[in-house]
Amino acid sequence: QGQLVESGGGLVQPGGSLRLSCAASGFTFSRYPMNWYRQAPGKEREFVARIISTGVSTNYADSVKGRFTISRDNAKNTVYLQMNNLKPEDTAVYYCQFSGGWGQGTQVTVSS
Repeated sequence: QGQLVESGGGLVQPGGSLRLSCAASGFTFSRYPMNWYRQAPGKEREFVARIISTGVSTNYADSVKGRFTISRDNAKNTVYLQMNNLKPEDTAVYYCQFSGGWGQGTQVTVSS
């Protein structure tokens, strides 16, 4: 049974940057595609970004394309989400996910 633990969230001003991390354990991380999702208050959870097991292919929601970058380090069993040029509408709880489950989420708040 896999476990995912997100970190790196916080409060940032519009235009700022954050890097989220998701540490995986309990499964063979390098075999699985990994995803980031987010859920804003009062809204449904939505897809943000995906990276395949080898890391050579990624895809993004249109709302974050060009601003966010997903990456992974299979040696460290960790997936990252680099978020640049953050906007107030990026405020949400961000979740790491794979086919075996979800992390607990990390709060990102973009506000001046």
